[in-house]
Amino acid sequence: MVVTPDTQRTFPWPTRDIIHLPDAIIRTLLRGPLVRWVTLIAVLGLASLLGAQNQDFSKVEIKVTKVSGNIYMLQGSGGNIAASVGEDGIVIVDDQYAPLADKIAAALKGIGVTDKPVRFIINTHYHGDHTGGNAPFASNGSTVIAQDNVRKRLETGGKAGIGPSMSMDQKPAPKEGLPIITFDHDVTVHLNGEDIRALHFPAGHTDGDAIVFFPKANVVHMGDDFVTYGYPFIDVISGGSVQGMIAACDKVAAQLPADVKVIPGHGQLASLAEVREYSAMLKETSAAMQAAIKQSKSVDQMKKEKILAQWDAKYGKGFITPDLFIDTLYNSLTNNKNAEFLKHD
Repeated sequence: MVVTPDTQRTFPWPTRDIIHLPDAIIRTLLRGPLVRWVTLIAVLGLASLLGAQNQDFSKVEIKVTKVSGNIYMLQGSGGNIAASVGEDGIVIVDDQYAPLADKIAAALKGIGVTDKPVRFIINTHYHGDHTGGNAPFASNGSTVIAQDNVRKRLETGGKAGIGPSMSMDQKPAPKEGLPIITFDHDVTVHLNGEDIRALHFPAGHTDGDAIVFFPKANVVHMGDDFVTYGYPFIDVISGGSVQGMIAACDKVAAQLPADVKVIPGHGQLASLAEVREYSAMLKETSAAMQAAIKQSKSVDQMKKEKILAQWDAKYGKGFITPDLFIDTLYNSLTNNKNAEFLKHD
């Protein structure tokens, strides 16, 4: 695809030959009182990622970074926001938590480009730290756009997580927070001289992931298919998989310019080289897991032997610990359909 003549930039898009990977379903790996205690700790960690429990939003400040052209990145609490800000109005990608909506709106106005409101919101997936602001923005006239599965999961609620070592119940979103426009494969919003395209990448972070491209500005928002906090959280229960996350990263890396500016789902502005490095880590850790599975090792053995040790120093210090990532890889790669889930109050 060649964008508007004034940009003189060819910005190729991923095509429709994406393979829809099967949804991964988890098996019960661990049992016993100690595991239930560890599970509870992990669940509390997941709650902090996906919900707004016990967080003092009055202390959160919204940081605005100009990325390129009229595209800005906003950071506060929750997922990174991308914003196209211009005389036609504002389009944002993700909106963090509901209590931050006024602060986000004020930060957008403070950029000084336009007094016009947020006209469209594109959700990269359904988790609350990326969609919590849907309802307050929609109440002020914004239109929410998302992939079909995002609306389904927001509407019905359900479980999220990697399996028994980390899972929690997700409550249905309020009606006003549901996407009004949904798409299967892709959708394009034409605003501020930009062709803003959201493209569905199946079975990566979740089953409703969208990666959002700003071709004129040479910017891409990866959602949580690419993060910089360490090992990724892959919501296997919600249809995510390490295979789909690799496919998303590789598709983007193969078809976008080397100098594209990458907004990760969480973390600082990144480069395409970092996306490639992240994808390589996912492939290498998956291969280590496959080798351990082939040797008939149990998950407990894998953890005791620290099969991910060579990657832990760089990626194992974040929210997803090495042991949790072993669970994630095992659940994703085995695709066991005889899953049991521990019940969490």
